[in-house]
Amino acid sequence: MAFWNRSPVDLSLPKDDRGSGSFDEYKYNLLPHSVRTTLRLANSTPCQDELQRIIDSGEGELETAVSRRSPEEERTDAPMDIRLFSGSRVTGVVGTIPRGLEPVVDEALSRLDGAGRKARIPASVQKTRSGWRVDLLIGQTR
Repeated sequence: MAFWNRSPVDLSLPKDDRGSGSFDEYKYNLLPHSVRTTLRLANSTPCQDELQRIIDSGEGELETAVSRRSPEEERTDAPMDIRLFSGSRVTGVVGTIPRGLEPVVDEALSRLDGAGRKARIPASVQKTRSGWRVDLLIGQTR
């Protein structure tokens, strides 16, 4: 992997809560190479209670409840908080997009909108050694 493809690391977060993803998993137009491409959210540790509620509810299909970034958010480089649709309700914040990978999510949302589909990225909640983590199934937006 080339150094320019790496996303900037947010050193204020613990190593196991920085999220993961790489531009190497995308083509030049930010289209995922594979249907299995995922992006793990960062800063999920403070959201463990909300993630536990989602797991306890037993909802099978989870999708993001996020909109594209406004020009003001782009200018200030604000973190992109992610909420999930769980059944018919919207959850609280469950994490943020890892620094530098916001364009991947913006492009996925615009790709879904352009195709006439709901602008919601499929997601899954995974158990790790350090708690619950959220994976966005970006590859399914192809």
